[in-house]
Amino acid sequence: MKRKEFKENLFAALDNDVDDITYDEKMVLVHNLLVDYEKENETKRDITNKGEKWTDEELKIILSAAPTKENCVKYARLFKRGYGSIEQIYRWSVTPKKDMSDERKEDSFVKQVKRIAKELGIRG
Repeated sequence: MKRKEFKENLFAALDNDVDDITYDEKMVLVHNLLVDYEKENETKRDITNKGEKWTDEELKIILSAAPTKENCVKYARLFKRGYGSIEQIYRWSVTPKKDMSDERKEDSFVKQVKRIAKELGIRG
């Protein structure tokens, strides 16, 4: 399918009415569906850095933004990682140490995330 045809088909689909919702509500729905689609199809994109070490700068960029699905997808794409790893960074940044297993408390990556979170003033 050519891009022009794809665009026409997509726009035609977007012109359909959905459960009597307003145009603005439909655009929010479309945006959320696109985020979900990208999250569920991450194996179709470049995830060559999955499993590699994180730099402090990368963690600072991630933790400086709100922990939303949209940001998880955005940073997973930017850093060529899996969605779940970004989500986990947000979780570890706010999980109190007392709620972590002894193994996790001593994990070097968790320690790195906690250190960066503390530098950024994130409580956890």
